[in-house]
Amino acid sequence: MSHQSELIATDINAYLKQHENKQLLRFITCGSVDDGKSTLIGRLLYDSKLVYEDELAKVQSDSAKQGSTGGNFDPSLFMDGLKEEREQGITIDVAYRYFSTAKRKFIIADTPGHEQYTRNMATGASSADLAILMIDARKGVLTQTKRHSFIVSLLGIHHVIVAVNKMDLVDYSEERFDEICREYEAFASRLDPFDVHFIPISALNGDNLVDRSEHMPWYNGSTLMNMLERVYIGSDRNLQDFRMPVQYVNRPNLDFRGFCGTIASGTIRPGEEIMVLPSRQKSTVKEIVTYDGNLEEAFAPLAITLTLADEIDASRGDVIVRTGNVPKSRDKIDAMLVWMNEEAMVPGKTYLFKHTTQTVPGTIDTLRYKVDVNTLHRSPAPDMALNEIGRVGISLSAPLHFDAYRRNRNMGAFIIIDRITNATVAAGMILDKTDDGATSVWDDQDTAGADDSQSTSVVSSDERAARFGQTAATILLTGLTGSGKTAIGQALERKLFDMGRAVSLLDGEAVRKGLSRDLGYTANDRSENLRRSAHLAHTLNRAGLISIASFVAPSEDVRQKVGKLIGEEQFVVVHVATPIEVCRERDTKGQYAKADAGELPNFPGVTAEYEAPAAPDVVVDASKQSIAQCCDAVIKVLQDRKIIR
Repeated sequence: MSHQSELIATDINAYLKQHENKQLLRFITCGSVDDGKSTLIGRLLYDSKLVYEDELAKVQSDSAKQGSTGGNFDPSLFMDGLKEEREQGITIDVAYRYFSTAKRKFIIADTPGHEQYTRNMATGASSADLAILMIDARKGVLTQTKRHSFIVSLLGIHHVIVAVNKMDLVDYSEERFDEICREYEAFASRLDPFDVHFIPISALNGDNLVDRSEHMPWYNGSTLMNMLERVYIGSDRNLQDFRMPVQYVNRPNLDFRGFCGTIASGTIRPGEEIMVLPSRQKSTVKEIVTYDGNLEEAFAPLAITLTLADEIDASRGDVIVRTGNVPKSRDKIDAMLVWMNEEAMVPGKTYLFKHTTQTVPGTIDTLRYKVDVNTLHRSPAPDMALNEIGRVGISLSAPLHFDAYRRNRNMGAFIIIDRITNATVAAGMILDKTDDGATSVWDDQDTAGADDSQSTSVVSSDERAARFGQTAATILLTGLTGSGKTAIGQALERKLFDMGRAVSLLDGEAVRKGLSRDLGYTANDRSENLRRSAHLAHTLNRAGLISIASFVAPSEDVRQKVGKLIGEEQFVVVHVATPIEVCRERDTKGQYAKADAGELPNFPGVTAEYEAPAAPDVVVDASKQSIAQCCDAVIKVLQDRKIIR
């Protein structure tokens, strides 16, 4: 059966009411090939008694002919339905399964593990709230594990359960489980932070899936099913920024004109003032109409019809927003792409870009870099092939009305369609940008500064490295105001100095009092401030010192130019990813309040965007980690990269 409840037999109406009000959790299973993703879901359904008897009988029969367990019961056949999947014992396409328990409704997407099917995994993950990342206890963290983790982070999935599977094949070893946890945490620390939990399981035998395993008494955590039922996702949805792309204008008679669509984010009530983009016409909400009657409040992701107090013109592709909270409208955007077509991406070729209900022609102007999922390093490239991930600059024939993907998944996502074949060739996530001209203060000569052959010093860098026992480098601490950058920078300087290292600290606020006292806080001025500081840091590097630079540095483009100036091997990016709510609480100068009141323009996080690093070397959160722990995380990266010994 598809769900369980004692109310079915006693009070069917009460059961239906209970079932209607359950929260829905969408999750995916991902990881490397043959890690047991399909087996996990099949066993989870079987142990939860959520399988129809005729389906169970068929799987038991097929297990003897096509199963991969030597004729024994093979739970993976519940999910691997394609003939090719059963013959090869792998998942090829994304398989969806619906079930519910007394506490929650679930939609599972079982995604393939092979590298050539990465695009299928990205498709399944695009709407997920949680990811179950499978790791084979015998093999540990593999390349595809890292690839899927990067995509999970890129797509903004906030909750990850790392299921260390096949524990029965390593004798249920606690030491092996702890070793894999440490190995994965070391890699994941360089991704954007997410809520991660580790569970040791045996999917084939059902250990720690629904019931606690007798074979692992050393594990005191939750079972997988219990965690799925209890994980909190209420704060993941954006309920602040009201956005409703218009899908259809409903005009059944002369007395009714309604704008139909699905709320992408935020809430709306009758009587509230709205604006239609791009025309910027204003009106107030008269009624919120649904099939079941009018509503006093609507919220994402409800499908509704809005009637307005005034007769204004709007059509498919327009966006209805609140007057005091509007998205960006631009015809040039930066985005991260997952390329999903066998034919390589062609810069300059015209594609169709589908964003919410709007479809516009455009071109991919530049491929800024590709990301190596093994090292998370960025590298320039002329094109992008199937399943590769990179950052691009896009020009469109008409403006898109969007929010950055990290803030609003529905308003920051888009797909690219080939105009000739009509095939979906890529999925994109729009990045934050402070200003289209934010990097204009940099010229082509700036990045030439990394060439030490231009130095007039008669002391070589090798001699300095031998003297100081370190490789010169610049550590950029970037994050919102109040995130803890300065405190971490000061503590890191102290710790490196006590270790005998030659180190200096550049603080953004201190630099503005001297070297950059003539600059304001526009996007260009912020860029110029970082450019000057980057040259100063590079000069210190040439002297053999490790330079710690603590700056907001809100633009990814500017940070990339700093990296080219310093030299990629000598540049370490640390994202201090403290949540903005915590930064506001720590704001002793009242800067956030002034920005909210409009007194501080171009303030990152409020009146200007802060673009988080796409692939930082390390991510720390000063609201969850102590200053000492943040420093230790940075020092570990320095040691791993052999900057210090």
